[in-house]
Amino acid sequence: MNLLALHCEAQHGKSPLDSSTINQFLTTLPGWEVKGIELCKTFRFDDYYQTMAFVNALAWIAHQEDHHPDMSVHYNRAVVHFSTHDAGGLTLNDFICAAKTEALQGRA
Repeated sequence: MNLLALHCEAQHGKSPLDSSTINQFLTTLPGWEVKGIELCKTFRFDDYYQTMAFVNALAWIAHQEDHHPDMSVHYNRAVVHFSTHDAGGLTLNDFICAAKTEALQGRA
């Protein structure tokens, strides 16, 4: 499945993905890991400007997909956490947005 070609859909009332599906998607997203009910990755940069450029680009993607991560922003890194709160866990939306986040780094 090409996650980059997909767009997020409303997840209200839908169930989170099962662990087998989560593990399958994880194989396509290097460096991402599941922590509890979140899909997480730390992105490292040379300086604050590069970090903020990444954060702003990710904010644009999140707005376009209407699926917003939690982030912590530091001088040379940004920590990104995706989860679908309405579903109480990870959904396809989280993996779509993670793939699009990877594409910002030219890694997808």
